[in-house]
Amino acid sequence: MIPSSDATGMSDPAPSLSLSIPLPLVARRDGAVPIHVVEADTIPAHAKAWAGAVGFTGRPGSHLLVPGADGGLGSVLFGAPAPDGTQPYPFAALSAALPPGCYELATPLGPDEANAATLAWVLGRYAFGRYKEADPAAAQRTPLLVPPDGADLDHVRRTAEAITFVRDLVNTPAQDMGPAELAAAALRLAAVHDARVGVIIGEDLLDAGYPLIHAVGRAAERAPRLIDLVWGEPDAPRLTLVGKGVCFDTGGLDLKPSAGMLLMKKDMGGAAQALGLAHMIMDAGLNLRLRVLIPAVENAVAGNAMRPGDVFPSRKGLTVEIGNTDAEGRLVLADALAEADEDAPDLLIDFATLTGAARVALGPDLPALFTTDDDLAAAITATGRRLRDPAWRLPLWPGYDGWLESKVADLNNVSDGGFAGAITAALFLQRFVTETAHWAHLDLFAWTAKAAPGRPVGGEAMTIRTLFEVIADRFDEAAL
Repeated sequence: MIPSSDATGMSDPAPSLSLSIPLPLVARRDGAVPIHVVEADTIPAHAKAWAGAVGFTGRPGSHLLVPGADGGLGSVLFGAPAPDGTQPYPFAALSAALPPGCYELATPLGPDEANAATLAWVLGRYAFGRYKEADPAAAQRTPLLVPPDGADLDHVRRTAEAITFVRDLVNTPAQDMGPAELAAAALRLAAVHDARVGVIIGEDLLDAGYPLIHAVGRAAERAPRLIDLVWGEPDAPRLTLVGKGVCFDTGGLDLKPSAGMLLMKKDMGGAAQALGLAHMIMDAGLNLRLRVLIPAVENAVAGNAMRPGDVFPSRKGLTVEIGNTDAEGRLVLADALAEADEDAPDLLIDFATLTGAARVALGPDLPALFTTDDDLAAAITATGRRLRDPAWRLPLWPGYDGWLESKVADLNNVSDGGFAGAITAALFLQRFVTETAHWAHLDLFAWTAKAAPGRPVGGEAMTIRTLFEVIADRFDEAAL
């Protein structure tokens, strides 16, 4: 583990980043209002007349309150989720809209569906409220769910906690989520799970051999750092997670336009994903030696900012020419991946809000997956589709590797043209992973741009539900 060179300057990441969240669930069943999952031709007999009178057709995701014989709420009809799997949390629409009370699902569900419905009910109540006055009466207006039979409540709880933690980290403005606060969040996570954290800060990064992390973050008032969390038994299978922690990205001297900076508080979204997945793994007690590496920086503009054309060494020994200072994420990841690769873990996964090219190709909801491991890619793809937490594989096409050539260094951090930006970024990262047989890179958005059930506009957890299951299946089948 990296030794901690300094523990100062780490402010508390605020109470809103608690790992413990209230779950709108209740064990009591007497008097619970039944929820029937229906399609147009399966509406229960007792509700057909009422549904016809008000024009309810069972459209996916819609719901209808059905009065009881006493004039109160007798039941709820909920249109069966669309089979295309594009909405991960359809049942969240109910917990967000139903009146206060106790509800239970009257339609039998399999284990996966029971977990999904319960998780969605919890996420339907998510809101980022750090900067708003708390509503003391909000809890009294929360509808409660009797979890369906077969739901694994421990798994639902840890997943909801992880997703909430990721969203809160990403939603927090950069003024309150800089490199020090991101390190504080990792320390809080470590304290919960009895993990160890080391942090290297500022100029000490040069002495420790992380010149690219230092180069990207040196112009900011808030010092760059490398965060290193370690948990688990030393002889267990080794999993390393790396997360891009650019807490704000101005673009550096290749300055972004103002519109391009509006969402740059989310440029540490990769780090948030890594921490959220780490929480799930540690909370479940998987038989793993877990390591989480987060290069935490702010890409700022100052007299000592890195310049286009500068050449820097890397931890791997490769020299890198800076073709564009706004391609900083791959630089900090390069040093972190080189550190991870020195251990040759059994599996190495990195998360990054890395390229606009991936968003152009796949849009905001489909993270791009890069790996040379066909079995791993197949497992992530199949599990992602089943859990509605997808990733889409793109190729590490070797024909584009030459596009990263530099006349003055071992490689450039960008290619000459504008083609295949997500692929060339992944190829750049691949240069720093040479000893690890199984590596996956996820280029994701970490943000919901258009509100949907259980997914308000704002920070989003992506692929961590899928990867938890893939990792548990690969290394710890007893956990499933």
